Amino acid sequence: MASAMAAGKGAGKGAGPAPVHLWNPPFCGDLDIRIARDGTWFYLGTPIGRPALVKLFSNILKLEGGKYFLVTPVEKVGITVEDAPFVAVDFTVSGAGEAQALQFETQVGDRVRAGVENPIRVVRDVQSGEPSPYVMVRAGLEALIDRKSFYRLVELGVHHRHAGADWFGLWSGGAFFPVIPSADLV
Repeated sequence: MASAMAAGKGAGKGAGPAPVHLWNPPFCGDLDIRIARDGTWFYLGTPIGRPALVKLFSNILKLEGGKYFLVTPVEKVGITVEDAPFVAVDFTVSGAGEAQALQFETQVGDRVRAGVENPIRVVRDVQSGEPSPYVMVRAGLEALIDRKSFYRLVELGVHHRHAGADWFGLWSGGAFFPVIPSADLV
């Protein structure tokens, strides 16, 4: 995907995501690129060992119709994402209570402040009850919040009446994000 590298030149240096929402090139097929649940990128079954290349590819990633693509102005190729394309590996907290702000950092260096534009959601496995927490990074692309960060988030949680029910959850950016019904904690 040589044109992807040309289109994303500088992306690995912190230039930020490319304007993929403006690009609608023809579909050129699928590449054997897979993003594992832990955030590791693979090409032909081998981990991509160059962080700058992973960063470049992450900046030309697009979600369209429930499928993931690497997109440049001239081509679009499909890739496989096991869960979420990013992993939130850390976060910082500022403020407290309803004025609290949580800023997450992904494994590729993206930073996002949780709030109305970038909500936090938690999905619980129906059989085990195990939570999988996510934060929206951009344009439908989410980050799975890693376990250590989730444990730290739980320490910041509060009980709050939300949508007619009592919830244990988190405040960020003036919005409350439910994690688990308060009754389930008893």
